[in-house]
Amino acid sequence: MKPVRSMVFSMRLPAESGRRLKRIANRHGWTPSDASARLVEEGLRRSEFAFLDFRDSPAGRQAYIQGSTLAVWEVIFLLRSYHGNVAAVAKHLRWPEAKVGAAVNYAEAFPAEIAEATAENDSADFETLKRMLPQAAAVASRKTKRG
Repeated sequence: MKPVRSMVFSMRLPAESGRRLKRIANRHGWTPSDASARLVEEGLRRSEFAFLDFRDSPAGRQAYIQGSTLAVWEVIFLLRSYHGNVAAVAKHLRWPEAKVGAAVNYAEAFPAEIAEATAENDSADFETLKRMLPQAAAVASRKTKRG
């Protein structure tokens, strides 16, 4: 038996919700069906993982840690620089360890999503960053003499 890749559901929305769904779909270049599927998936993930939110970013919709400006992949990136030490990252961010743990849980459940975001970050150079953030300015480091 073949595994089921998707399921068809029919739902009835209030007219105003339907209009809002169409606006979101148009803003992202999605069909209303794609938008509703994405929003349902995001809602399911929010209910399954603590401290999780989804936001639009220059790289598209991403999972973020609630109450912060950090995407989950950024927390995992930082965690790698701390050799997986959750307590050290929590101290660095001034977060409870549970928030860092929430990022770890999400990353373990969706490793391909995290790997893709990390790879995209690794491939970005200053020119790429400048296109996404026009206010970015190059900073040159200066060596200072110690007296």
